[in-house]
Amino acid sequence: MTRRPPARRRTGNRRRRQQDTQADLLAVGAAITFAVVVVNWLLAHWWLLLAAAVLAGVGGFWWWQQRAERAQRERARSQALRYQLAQLDALSHRQFEHAVRDLMYRDGCSDAVQVGGRGDLGADVKATDPLGRRWVIQCKHRRDGDRGAPVGTPELQVLNGTGRPVHKGDVVVMVTNGRITQPGRVFARQQRLHLVDRRVLASWAAGSRPLWELLPAVPAPRKPSQLS
Repeated sequence: MTRRPPARRRTGNRRRRQQDTQADLLAVGAAITFAVVVVNWLLAHWWLLLAAAVLAGVGGFWWWQQRAERAQRERARSQALRYQLAQLDALSHRQFEHAVRDLMYRDGCSDAVQVGGRGDLGADVKATDPLGRRWVIQCKHRRDGDRGAPVGTPELQVLNGTGRPVHKGDVVVMVTNGRITQPGRVFARQQRLHLVDRRVLASWAAGSRPLWELLPAVPAPRKPSQLS
């Protein structure tokens, strides 16, 4: 006498499942019907597809052309970049780092980036030259130029401790608009560090020769090149 209600619940559950299945089949059928209608309409109006393809091609070509022209203007602007020492002296330290980055970009280092700041571990600018060498550069700006405090051995020791082991540099460089002490120069030669003092900086920033043509004993290229 007490087992009939559960039988009715099983019948109700079966009916709901059947209704859900019918609803799913109706939805699938409607989607297929709609897709068939759309395909038939497109086949009947094929010229619209052709027009859309032509418009897409024209739009893509226009976008590519605009991008190429912007890149060409940027290359022309960077290739014309020049700095006089008085301009560099007037910069802040962070602006000096950006100027060094821009000069590396002018020389063909398309990935040149300014990374100086808190926790930079001795690197202010990083770049890869067209010959595949990785450059790690520390910048020391002096507001008073060659009358400011010279760069000495302690600063070069920091650069030497991170330039190759941490930043994986092939060419590790100290750049300053000021002076470098004689003990610092000796240490740099011993550790194969490259120095860009005020004199070299003036030639590099105001000229058109890349930095690797101005420095002695730069490592050999990593990859073959027309310049190698």
